[in-house]
Amino acid sequence: MPHPPGTRPASRGASPVGAGADARVRLRPARPDEAPALSGLALRSKGHWGYDDAFLAACRDELTLRQEDLAPGTATVAEDGAGRVLGFVLVDGAPPQGRLDMLFVDPSAIGSGLGRRLFAAALSTARGLGMSRLTIDADPYAEPFYRAMGAQVTGTVPSGSVPGRLLPLMAVDVPPTDPPATPPADPPATPPAGTLP
Repeated sequence: MPHPPGTRPASRGASPVGAGADARVRLRPARPDEAPALSGLALRSKGHWGYDDAFLAACRDELTLRQEDLAPGTATVAEDGAGRVLGFVLVDGAPPQGRLDMLFVDPSAIGSGLGRRLFAAALSTARGLGMSRLTIDADPYAEPFYRAMGAQVTGTVPSGSVPGRLLPLMAVDVPPTDPPATPPADPPATPPAGTLP
């Protein structure tokens, strides 16, 4: 049985992202030949929320990527220093409104901030494709994350996998520019010792 939306189960023993020298995570374009591996990651990520095997089996087709789904410039992968894929995001649609089609993080990296980085990459991708708004068919467990990213619920949409199940339909405006990578540092409250005010 799934956990209530907005909660998550305890870690399942996976090593945390950030352990060791391979903790550096880089974002790069997805390759079409990665479709099977990314499909597996999507299913593992979905399973993190406690869905049973029957539910996951019903979702398998919808979470299965084909090579043509990973068109150049639409999908971004996050990988650690050892080349292990930790997450991905896929944007599709035609301007001015696109769709955040998939955003999945490996269970070992959930809670590490990687989802935020992938969401920012999706906004950048959408902007580059001429989109000013993205819609999201959100899993109920992902709704709090998308709200924290600035998305708003605009309605409901039928699940593509489970008849009779409704999902939150969300939308987020694509900002005209990327936010700065790091906020500017505040000046020190007091001048350092040995300096004149």
